[in-house]
Amino acid sequence: MATSSFSNVDEYGFERPKNFNYEIYEEFMSEYLKILAKRAKKWADIIGQGKSLQRSLTIKRYVRKGVPNEHRGPVWLFVSGGEELKSKTPNFYRQLLTDSHDPEIINIIKTDLPRTFPDNIFFNNTDIHQRQLFNILLAFAHQNREVGYCQGLNYIAGLLLLVTKNEETAFWLLKVLIEKILPEYYTPSMRGLLIDIDVLAELVKMKLPRVYNHVTSMGLPWAVITTKWFICLFAEVLPTETTLRMWDCLFYEGSKIVFRVALTLIKRNEDNLLACKDFTELAECFKGITKDKIVLQCHTFMHSIFKVPGSLSSNTISKLRLKVEQSHKEQQKSKER
Repeated sequence: MATSSFSNVDEYGFERPKNFNYEIYEEFMSEYLKILAKRAKKWADIIGQGKSLQRSLTIKRYVRKGVPNEHRGPVWLFVSGGEELKSKTPNFYRQLLTDSHDPEIINIIKTDLPRTFPDNIFFNNTDIHQRQLFNILLAFAHQNREVGYCQGLNYIAGLLLLVTKNEETAFWLLKVLIEKILPEYYTPSMRGLLIDIDVLAELVKMKLPRVYNHVTSMGLPWAVITTKWFICLFAEVLPTETTLRMWDCLFYEGSKIVFRVALTLIKRNEDNLLACKDFTELAECFKGITKDKIVLQCHTFMHSIFKVPGSLSSNTISKLRLKVEQSHKEQQKSKER
């Protein structure tokens, strides 16, 4: 039996599952490594020459085609506005770490640390990454009292740390994500998260009405299906590199990217979903669509998220958010009567 030339641990330290298909992966990587080399040269030409990373159609196109991992930290910071925030208060992060801290928040974060990426060798074999992750979450919780610390933040911050290898960069990226790109996802009410789950349902109703009607008739709540997709931004749901390619676009284009990924997964598996005959089978099928073979082929998958769902503007999502929010308010008034 042929052996794989690839390790059972990926470049970010995650152990590959026992049923990982190395044959398909090797076939994909033989082509993807060429793409990575080409993209690395193009990004090096921009960054190496000190050219501006100002938002433009060219930079947007480059981001969609993938940011080389060695450049992700600075590129994400710049295109998301995080670098501008950081430059206004350059000592902010270190000051947060030296300030006094709430013992309750400290205890909650410490409880969650061992649960963060238990299949990652960097978090399991050394205490350096756990200590850095603790610092990031502690600083964030104390500068944003409305959110504080919420389960799910550890996975996002942890992956940011693994990618950027810099806790301060990870802190600023976390701040941009939670306060700018995903507002009210992680507040106690999770208002923004609940709205966006219903926005996705509305989008499925518009673009994939048969799936929407089937899910509705089975009585399967969209929150059961998609909460983890939203709350962890597909970390621990999709393969690591695919998640990071999605994050490349997320930092540039905002939360509509999450909807594009979700709609693509559902559309590609439409027939399988419609074939499900009961609640349990449908729920299992939804779990399975994140294992679709295309998600391993991150370059192909990312190309498809801009084709499969069709037109999807930020304006459309904003209008749907207003519609859903109004519906939530009316529902609440009915309950209070």
